[in-house]
This record gives sequence, C-alpha cells and structure tokens, in this order.
Amino acid sequence: MGKPTSAPPPSTKGGPIANSKPETRVQAKKTHDDFTSDGVEDNDVFLLPVSDYQVMLLVTVIGAIVRLFRIYQPTSVVFDEVHFGGFATKYIKGKFFMDVHPPLAKMLIALAGWLAGFNGDFDFKEIGKDYLEPAVPYVSMRLFPAICGIFLVPITFLTLKAVGCRTATAALGASLIVFENGLLTQARLILLDSPLVVATAFTALAFTSFTNQHEQGPSKAFDISWWFWLVMTGLGLGITVSIKWVGLFTIAWVGSLTLVQLWVLLGDTKTVTIRLFAKHFLARAFCLIIIPVTFYMAMFAIHFVCLSNPGDGDGFMSSEFQATLNNKGMQDVPADIAFGSRVSIRHVNTQGGYLHSHPLMYPTGSQQQQITLYPHKDENNIWLMENQTQPLDVNGVEINGTHVWDNVQNITENYIRNGDVIRLYHLPTHRRLHSHDVRPPVSEQEWQNEVSAYGYEGFPGDANDLFRIEIVKKQSATGEARERLRTLQTKFRLVHIMTGCVLFSHKVKLPDWASEQQEVTCAKGGTIPNSLWYIESNNHPALPSDAEKVNYVNPGFLGKFWELQKVMWKTNAGLVESHAWDSRPESWPILRRGINFWGKNHRQIYLIGNPIVWWSSTLAVVLYVLVKGIAVLRWQRSYNDYSNTTFKRFDYEVGTWVLGWAFHYFPFFLMGRQLFLHHYFPALFFAVLALCQIFDFVTARFPIPGVRENPIVNKVGVVAMLAISAIVFALYAPLSYGNAWTKSECQRVKLFDTWDWDCNTFLESYDAYSAINTNPVPSSSAAAISSQKGAPAAANEKESNGVISGAPKLEPQGQKVLAREEKVEYRDQDGNLLNEEQVKALEGKVEFKTRYETRTRLIDADGNEVLMSPDEPAEAGVAPPHPDVEGANQETKKAPIDEAEVLKEASSSKDGEKEAERLAPKPASEGNEATI
Repeated sequence: MGKPTSAPPPSTKGGPIANSKPETRVQAKKTHDDFTSDGVEDNDVFLLPVSDYQVMLLVTVIGAIVRLFRIYQPTSVVFDEVHFGGFATKYIKGKFFMDVHPPLAKMLIALAGWLAGFNGDFDFKEIGKDYLEPAVPYVSMRLFPAICGIFLVPITFLTLKAVGCRTATAALGASLIVFENGLLTQARLILLDSPLVVATAFTALAFTSFTNQHEQGPSKAFDISWWFWLVMTGLGLGITVSIKWVGLFTIAWVGSLTLVQLWVLLGDTKTVTIRLFAKHFLARAFCLIIIPVTFYMAMFAIHFVCLSNPGDGDGFMSSEFQATLNNKGMQDVPADIAFGSRVSIRHVNTQGGYLHSHPLMYPTGSQQQQITLYPHKDENNIWLMENQTQPLDVNGVEINGTHVWDNVQNITENYIRNGDVIRLYHLPTHRRLHSHDVRPPVSEQEWQNEVSAYGYEGFPGDANDLFRIEIVKKQSATGEARERLRTLQTKFRLVHIMTGCVLFSHKVKLPDWASEQQEVTCAKGGTIPNSLWYIESNNHPALPSDAEKVNYVNPGFLGKFWELQKVMWKTNAGLVESHAWDSRPESWPILRRGINFWGKNHRQIYLIGNPIVWWSSTLAVVLYVLVKGIAVLRWQRSYNDYSNTTFKRFDYEVGTWVLGWAFHYFPFFLMGRQLFLHHYFPALFFAVLALCQIFDFVTARFPIPGVRENPIVNKVGVVAMLAISAIVFALYAPLSYGNAWTKSECQRVKLFDTWDWDCNTFLESYDAYSAINTNPVPSSSAAAISSQKGAPAAANEKESNGVISGAPKLEPQGQKVLAREEKVEYRDQDGNLLNEEQVKALEGKVEFKTRYETRTRLIDADGNEVLMSPDEPAEAGVAPPHPDVEGANQETKKAPIDEAEVLKEASSSKDGEKEAERLAPKPASEGNEATI
C-alpha cells in the first residue's frame, strides 16, 4: 500500500499512472505541512444525504426478506446446530461444557432460546432430529444469526460510504452481500459465522470511520467523532474475538494500520510534539487494547456465572477448577497421610481420573482383577495404605490384620515419607495393587506391564504388591509436602519394587469388557506427566478431630480464565482428524467445494457461495496485487505515479481491504487442523469491499475519458452486476433454503464435479413433490405446536421411535403408520445374521458397533404386505454423512492416537455393572459429528 500522507500533489493531466520520464522526475511540494492526507474528504456516515439512508433502508429490507424467507425450514437439526444448539441447552441448564470458541455468540443464541421459552430439554445431538414434536423454539434461535446477517447489509453500505464511494457503489456492495448464497445459508441456521462476520464488518466500519477522521489532520484529532469511532473500533475488536478467535486476525489488521498511522504521526515534526504523540499512542492503546481485553474477559466472567454446575466438559479442567462448580467441591480433608489411611488417588495428567478397581477380571493376560482410571467419585476408588511389613506388638511379634494400623499409639511415627515402600489394599474387593511381567491387554509394548488387583481377604500378599513412594519435589508444594505425603499437596510416583516400572496411565481406553474405562499400566521409563499421582481424599481413624485439614485452592476468576484459554488452545490444535466435508485454504477463493449440511424429503442444504461474488472478488484482489506490483516496479524506475492523488488513494484504500483479506486468509495455511469453507467468510467480506472500491475508482474517480464525467456508467455497471448476481443467486437458492428442486435444474448449474451435492436427491419434477408430506409451517413460537409433552428424557430415549437421523417417515398421502417396532439384530462383518449362541460366544472378544436402520412395510386394507418398488425406499433421503467416511480430505493431518484420542463414556464398577451413564470429557466442537 502507498502511504496515505506525505506524497507529492497529483498531476494536472493524465490517468491513474502518469507517464513521467525517469530523468525529469521532480519532487513536488506537499499540499499539507502536517499529517493531513491528500485527497481526503469528511465522509461522516452520520451526515449522509437523506437519499443515501433511503437507499440503504431499501437494500436492508431486501436483505431481511431474503434471510427471513422460510427461516422455519428445515424443521430439524442442520449440521453444526448439533453443537451450537446443544450449547444453548447447556447454558440454560447451567452445565459446564468445553468448546474451542469464546462464549459471546453462543450465550446470545441461548438467550434467544430462553426468551422464547426453551427449557433446555432438547439435546440437538443428531442431524435431522425433529424440532416440531418436542416444541423447540428453533425459529427464535435462528433469528439471532439471521438478524446479524441482516445488519451486515447496512454496515457494508456505510463502510463503502465511509471511504468515499458513490451511493450506487455502496448499494452494489450491500446487494452483493444480500445475494451471497453462502452468507445466506450461514445466517439462517444456529451457527456462529453470521455473528462473526457482522462483528468483523462493524469493526471495519468503525476503524474506517476513525481513519477518515484521523486523515483530516490535527483539526479533527481528539474531537467527539474521533473518540467515538476509536472506542467503537475497540468494542468491535472485543466483540469479534469473543465470538471466535478468528477475531485475532481482525486485531492484527487494525493493529498494523494503527502502526502506519503512528509512524506518519511520528514523522510530522511540525505539528506533532512528543507529548502529543504520546497522547495519540495512549489513546489508541487504551481503546484498541484495554477495551477489547476487558470485554473479552467480561464475556468469560458471564460464561462462568452461567455454567455453575458440573457437566460433560469439566473433565477437561483441573481439579481446582472443578472444585469451583456446584456439588463438585469437597469438605476439608486431613493433610497428614499415614499407614492405615483410606485414600483416593488421582492421576495428574489425564483429566484427573481416580485409581480404580472393580470385581471384573481381564479376559487376557493374568486374568486377574482389572485396574482402571475412572473419572468420577466412587467407593471403588478407596485404597488402604499399608506398610510393607505389619506393625509389632510389645513382644516384637507382627500383628496381622488389615485394620491393625487404626489403633497406633503415635501416628506421627507412621507418616508415609519419600522412599517408603507401601502396599495399596483395595477395600471394596480385598485385593492389593499388583504388577508383574505380563503385557497389558491393550498397550502390548514390551515397556508396558499389566497392573491388576490380586489376593483375597486375609491373604498376606507377595513381593509384586510392593511400590516405592517417589515424591516429585518440583511438582509438590513447598515445605513438608516435599518430604512426606500430604493430601493434595504432594505429587508422587509409585515405583514397582520388583520390575522398576512406574504406575502409569494415558489416553487409551479399555474395550467394552472394562466399560471403556482408561487403561492403567506399569511403564518402564514412563513420562513424568502420565506417571504423576496425588491423594485427593484421606481418612484415618487415629487422626484427632483437630488435625490439620486442607482443600483445593480456589483459582479465582483469573486462574480459571487462563486455564480455560490453555485448554481451548490445546483442544483447537488437536482437531486434526479428517472430516467428510473439510477443505484446504487454496480451494476457497475459487469456490472449489462446499459443505453438505442437511438432506431430507428430497431436499438438500449445501453450503456453496454465489460464484459471481466469489470469483469477481477474488479477481479484484488479484488485480490489485498486479497493479501494486507494476506500480512498485515503476516507482523503482523513478516514475511519479504516487504524485497522483487519486492513484495514491486507490493504492491505500483498496490496499487496506486487500490487507484485511490477507490477514483473514493466509494464516489458515499454517493450520493443520480441520478447515472448512465457512472459515473464508471474513476474508470474503474484505474481498467484496475491495471489488466495490476498485469498481468505484474505475467508474467514478479515475479520470478516464467519458467515464468519470458520466455518472450513468457507474449506475449501469451497478445494475448489470446486480442483475447477474441476483440471477445466479436464484439458480442456487434451493441449496440455501432447502427448497424443492428438480434433477435437471440441479445438473444444469452443477459446473464442477467438486461441487459434490447429489442431484439424484431431487425429484424429476415439481409436481412430484406434491405427493410428499413436506415440512409444516410452524407458528412464531414452536412451543405452540404441542402444549403437552411427556418427559423429555423419555422422548430422547426413544430416539424418535427408532427412525434414523435425517431419514423421514415414509407416509405417502392416503396412507398412515399403523405401528412401529424395534428389533436388534447382530451381524458379522460380512452382514451374516448371528444367533444368540454365536453372539454370546463373541462377547468380550470383539467390539460390537451400533447401526440404526429404518425399514418400512406397506400393508393393504386386508393386512397383506405390499411390496415396494426398488426406487421407493430411496425417496426417504438421508442426512449428510458424518466424518471419517467417504469424501474425507486426505490433506488434513491425522492426529496421533495417544494425543488426540478423547476419553469416551466411563462406565461400570460395582459388581461389573455400568457405573455411570454420563459421557466422559469430549471437545464440544471436535468436528467428528459436524463441523466447527
């Protein structure tokens, strides 16, 4: 970009690039002797002619019609509504969850649902799950993104007016936003990208308006308008980064241009003193740093207040964090640990699971009792800490029995110190923690040994029960916690005496026979994080009532805030598994591939942009880069192109938008995580602004003969571009709205094979749709559809009577469903049906996977089955495929199993039954159900 100030005056004649000979170049005198930019007028958007506001209102009304048209359609969960609708449920229920995105937009979606009467009983867990029957006010929840999409239209108009574009050009830019199919699709669903783009656009408007005030020089500095737009820029940055971390790219864009402004100010030695420069610097620092950071942290403060109850995301957080949640805190516990203490031992690294055993045996290896890591409090987590030898009586004879340590005379003599050799006795099953040179059932590497529970009540044990306490002083609290075991304060390792391995756990799940709990092994050379343990609960009968007690230290808001940022970053970086609909950044500007959102009733929602808008905006960026390159080469050859004020403004103003495009596009090339087409939308907004401003310069500002003097050229060009964009928009609109479409129309506009929506989904003619029970139109509140419902839990358990997500109930007109039945069948990998004996023989040896199918039988009036034609079952349609199926992008990096695999449902302990129905920690936006 060319610097907006300190340039020679324009030539009196010639086009945008004046043809000056190198040897005759003369440095012209500056028009201004301060930091005022040449060729800048006051484009205050609050002082536009009334006619401009009328045009803006007209385009906004059209945008509202386009975005609100059939917003109730479809009446079931669409792709990422799985996640963001589910988050609304958690906010309303107050259940803590972990997501990779900041909370602002999610809280506003939840607020919209709550105001509409949503009670949080709907779980949004499957694409295609019906909204109408459980009376979910999904229309109200979709209205928030839609309103954001509507506001994007006038913001675009005002932004272009703020840089001096003609009204027709501003209307063109706003209309291109209206007729952009991709932005429309995102704005009609419970998704985050519409709020993100409008926040980015608002920031661009505010900073552009502030820049316009700044470039008018000292006369405008620090007046009300100058301060207003600077504060609004900071607020916009805070809002944007509080929706998605993509807002960091917006901060980088504003920050880089702010540095340019400060550099220009520093060069004005006549009117800008050091004191005045410091005032400019501090004003920008406060508004562009303090305000966004404060706003961002305030959103997390509200987030923590809303999510005060335990949920399926608290397992990602530290024990100290979890203790701040309702019902997660614990009573103060004795600090001193001695032989005879009943303790629960917690793993430090993998979401703090408890060392656990239950009366189930390993099916392989030693076939002794299982040892696992279990994430919830349970009586099977309790262990008795024994010395390697029994205590002696007055005659020096060993006293046998498990509870002999309860009656010791001086408990301080029995404190467990660094280097002590202990045994861990599992009180519920009367077996001791045990290890031996046997490979574990899952991690069968040579450096891993099996850990089991071995023995019986009264059994004295053997040498393989012995473990040495090894306190890790750097990880432990200062003082006594580094010399002897203290509850919560001491981090230690358990070293097996006989083999030298250390007690170890990692993110590897055991199979169904262990209820998918986490594996515990004894590792030779195990890493410190995965072999560290601490004691959470502690009780000893001999401890006095006034014994010292400890508890988790409350991390406070700042501690919780910083911990959550680190977890979000780590989880976001771990989203590297390939997805069925992901794409790479190089394909976005050319619109190579979209995203399949939803399919049902021979209709489909597929995220695809308006090709005219995308390709023309990309071409505009390329054109600017070429012009800039040529101008730089000419400048190096001493041509005076930048002495032309109009060209200088072109270079700076269009370059500002291209810089914004680059900041919101190129960073994605550095990411190995899942990426999708919708990540390009903020960059697309900047590209559209660049397109419109280039159009304005060519048709209204460059002194091209017969063009600048004739405003009709600008208006005719606007009408032509709008007509083409609107026509193309209409051609692809069925994919945005989920409307009826025909195969022939679909195939006619499917220009590339990489546009991989399925035209076979649609019927041959529109008349054929009349025979299908289409989506009903709901009232303004979905709650009015059904005033009486059964228990939500029961409704969810039925899973809509067994119908697969995304598959409609086949109920042609004139027919009705008489009954539904559910049946479980077991089949092998070849599809052969297995009988009960075969299934029983395979239990514990193989893993069964669940697959849901819906089969329809037609029966005539006499009860006889009517055979359907082969084509009829296909009419039902299906939901889009989920991740890790055909179509996954092979360029997305694969995650190492040990690092990226997330714990699944923790189950079963007592008597081998399921211990918990709760889902174990899982990234809410991990992308293996939908996109993020």
